[in-house]
Amino acid sequence: NVSAEGKAVAVPDIAKVNFSVVSEGVDPVTIQTENTKKVNNAIDFIKAQGISDKDIKTSQYNLSPRYEYDEKRRQSFISGYELRQSVEVKIRDFSKISAILGGLPQRGINEIGQLQFDIDDPNNYLNQARQEAFVKARTKAETMAKQNGVRIKRVVTFSESQGYGSPIFYAAKESGFGGAPASMPTVEPGSQEVKVQVSVTYEIR
Repeated sequence: NVSAEGKAVAVPDIAKVNFSVVSEGVDPVTIQTENTKKVNNAIDFIKAQGISDKDIKTSQYNLSPRYEYDEKRRQSFISGYELRQSVEVKIRDFSKISAILGGLPQRGINEIGQLQFDIDDPNNYLNQARQEAFVKARTKAETMAKQNGVRIKRVVTFSESQGYGSPIFYAAKESGFGGAPASMPTVEPGSQEVKVQVSVTYEIR
C-alpha cells in the first residue's frame, strides 16, 4: 500500500462579495422602504457594471425588534426595529471589482463582507493533481518492489481525498462610509493550490 500527493496551481476565475444595508428605526414600514430603496439602487449599479442577474442573489432579509427594559414597569418593550438585507454577488470580470467595491458605499451600502476569490469549476485542476498523484504512487510502488525483489502485478484498491486552499481577500484602503467617495481598492486574486492525495494497494508477485 502506497500513498502520494499531486498538486496543481489554480488561478481563481470568480470573485464573491457580500454587501448589506442595515437600518434601524421605530417604524418598521419606514425602514423597510428606505432599506429596499438603497439595496435596489446598489443592484441597479451592479447590473450597470455588466453583472448578470444569475450572479446576484439575496442572501438574507431579517427584520427584528430591538428590546429595552423598563425598570419602573419591570418589563421589556420594543423600542425599535433593525432590518438587515444582504446580497451576494459573483464577479467574473475582475476588472470590475474595484469599481463595484468603490461604488457601493456611495449608494447607501453600510456593510461590505469579505471579498473572496474562488474557482468556478475546479475539476480541470483536480484532474491534473490526480494524474500527478497516481503517477507518483506507481513510481513509488515500483521502486519499493524492485528493492525487495518482487514485481507489481495489478492494482487491488485505490482511494483519494481532495481539496484546495482558502480564498484570499484584500480590503479597500479607505471604506468611504459617511458620504465621501470611496477610494478604488486594489485587489489581487492570487493563486490556490489544488491537492489530491491518493492511496493505492497493489498486488505483488
